[in-house]
Amino acid sequence: MFKNYFKIAFRNLWKHRVFSFINIMGLTVGMSACLLISMYVNFELTYDAFHAKSDRIYRLVTDVITPSETIHAGITSWAFGPTIKQDFPEVEAYARLNGGSFLVRKGDVKFQEEATVFADSSFFRVFDFKLVKGDPKTALKDPLSLVFTEKAAKKYFGDADPIGQTLLLSGDGLPAKVTGVMKDIPENSLIKGDMFVSMTTMTQRFNRNIDDEWGNFGATTYLLLKPGADSKALEKKLPAYLERRAGKLMRESKMSYKLFLEPLMDVHLNSERDVAEKGSMSNVYVFSVVAAFILLIACINFVNLTTARSAERAKEVGIRKVVGAAKGLLARQFVSESVLLCLIAFLFSIVLSAALIPLFNNLAGKVVVSGIFADSSFLLYLLLAAVLIGVLAGIYPALVLSSFEPVTVLKGRFTTSFKGILLRKGLVTVQFAISIALIIATMIVYIQMNYMRNRDLGFSKDQMLVINTQGDPKREAFKESLRGLAGVKSTAASSSVPGGPNRGAYSEIENKSGELQVANLDLYFVDFDYIGQFGLKMAAGRPFSKEFGTDTTRAMVINEAAVKLLGYAQPQDAIGRRFKQWGREGKIVGVIKDFHFRSLQETIKPLTMRIEPGGTELVTVKVEGNRIKETVAAVEGKWKELVPARPFSYYFMDEFFDRQYRAEERFEKLFFNFAILAIFISCLGLLGLASYSTMQRTKEIGVRKVMGASIASIVGLLSRDFLKLVLIAFVVASPVAYFGMNRWLENFAYRTDIYWWIFAIAAVLSIVIAFATVSFQSIRAAVMNPVKSLRSE
Repeated sequence: MFKNYFKIAFRNLWKHRVFSFINIMGLTVGMSACLLISMYVNFELTYDAFHAKSDRIYRLVTDVITPSETIHAGITSWAFGPTIKQDFPEVEAYARLNGGSFLVRKGDVKFQEEATVFADSSFFRVFDFKLVKGDPKTALKDPLSLVFTEKAAKKYFGDADPIGQTLLLSGDGLPAKVTGVMKDIPENSLIKGDMFVSMTTMTQRFNRNIDDEWGNFGATTYLLLKPGADSKALEKKLPAYLERRAGKLMRESKMSYKLFLEPLMDVHLNSERDVAEKGSMSNVYVFSVVAAFILLIACINFVNLTTARSAERAKEVGIRKVVGAAKGLLARQFVSESVLLCLIAFLFSIVLSAALIPLFNNLAGKVVVSGIFADSSFLLYLLLAAVLIGVLAGIYPALVLSSFEPVTVLKGRFTTSFKGILLRKGLVTVQFAISIALIIATMIVYIQMNYMRNRDLGFSKDQMLVINTQGDPKREAFKESLRGLAGVKSTAASSSVPGGPNRGAYSEIENKSGELQVANLDLYFVDFDYIGQFGLKMAAGRPFSKEFGTDTTRAMVINEAAVKLLGYAQPQDAIGRRFKQWGREGKIVGVIKDFHFRSLQETIKPLTMRIEPGGTELVTVKVEGNRIKETVAAVEGKWKELVPARPFSYYFMDEFFDRQYRAEERFEKLFFNFAILAIFISCLGLLGLASYSTMQRTKEIGVRKVMGASIASIVGLLSRDFLKLVLIAFVVASPVAYFGMNRWLENFAYRTDIYWWIFAIAAVLSIVIAFATVSFQSIRAAVMNPVKSLRSE
């Protein structure tokens, strides 16, 4: 019986090759897109899920409350982790992490390891990063112990065994021993690093008192709770712990702390605090909806074309019934044919998805999935979805056709029912409503990203070369040596550049009331050339100047956001006010206009600047745009001459700043590509229905041509009904798209408006796309010889 089902099914597929191709291709593309998006969404939702104890790991985070503001920090004081472990038996272990950068040397081989992480000895107890060599209990115990990832270890040792080998760290050449090699860290991990250095290296060699510094914030602290421990109950005990341990310090500094526990699995997508690689739950929701929409559009295509073709088989059903075919047998025949089509589409989607995975990973900017069979559960779900779609799409024609009266059908009195026509028109409307909503959304995403790329940032970032000297003693001499080079316009030194990390500083600054207001403010250490080099504008007062000898120790420049924080109505009112910051005292000499030193996703924060030669590690070089390559080579030559022990590395300021928007740019590219796929699938379905509709009206077209109808009038007649559906779809889609994209734009501190002309363009585009799709078949029918049309059956 099943053999007969499949034989008939294949005959029908081959007989109607065009419809079958459109049906299978639409569903294949839809399934492939849905599969890839599902893999991406799962990748984002399962960050750090590979840790066996992930449900018991929490990130300890801090609210730092000053008289000026509340800072929601993702870090803690260095003292919190060890003392919480001592005070609370429900804490099984803690692990503190801190990023760094080390010059690493092995003979003539030298690298600046930017992805360096200081980690406590309990690191491998809290997290499930597997060591392929070394003992996880002792690998990070002793000072100057190193653990490399497999990839990083190959840089220094090739295929040789690294365990016990010695490398030299930093410019001082500290001998460090390799005590472990770990598997390369998965892509969906919050913790990223190539080289892990024992925390005792910091606490016993670089900063011996750091474990007792309750006000020194810089550690990312994770707590592993014991099985059955209640994180909420522990969180309620932390205020008393803070009062007991740091109450005196908080009162003296006029700052207080609040501690919270963030589940490890929530940090990547749901935390509003600092995260090294922050995801976006709103983007996950958007892609989930897009995946559902694409699959829905593909299903609508399939159902539409399947039901549209059902009328053609009415006589076949009549004959089968006459010769004794039961109603149930006929219904199973049509459902099995539908399921067969879906299974063919499923197989094609596996092949297509496998081919697209490298491109998809490239668009996502990371290895979301290594191969189509990396997680077989996705294929199983897709197979079930294919079977379900086939059953649902086959039910309608199966029930309708199997209930025909043979006498009526064989007399040729069967016509497509009004309900069937209404169903197909309703499905087409839904399909194009989704496509139009995606067109509107794509335009808004593009406009927002373009707005961020082209917004005036308040500083100059073009042709700016940035070199990190890592605090090398020769950095000032190197900077001065560049001034005479051809192609170099100017140089400056600083602790940070816009878009880069910057330090926060405990500050006391005189406010409008004449009191010293406590605040934790962003701080840039700069030299005398920094403000001019970056083109920062003065709102009041003056920039730093070598003409004033006290500027090196007793002067501060703040931005307009800091002026508002202190309560002054005008920038000029802040000039001459007192400040105390990190052991320095003096007066404010200038106010710079606000500039975006952080991402446009954040509002401009209060910023302070001070002259501090010992804290300026970055050298920025303004170069001429027409000779960049030669100038970079000349700068490298000076570096090798003055700083031969360190590898030369640099980046351009504009590229560096734009890295902040890589996640949004990837979202834009992915969204655009999947929106195009959705529109393509909709057009396939519309093309199929237009072909069917045209075929049904072949004789009518012939009669109209004989009576003198023009090609244009026939094309208009055949297109009119579909264009009406597109207009209805536009009316439905517009408010939905406006609401959804307005919510998405709320994630940006600086956002574009949703303009009326976006909807007008979307309407025109949708009409043009629909008309072009329908007219392809309409013109073919209109130019057909009317004699052939009138002969058709």
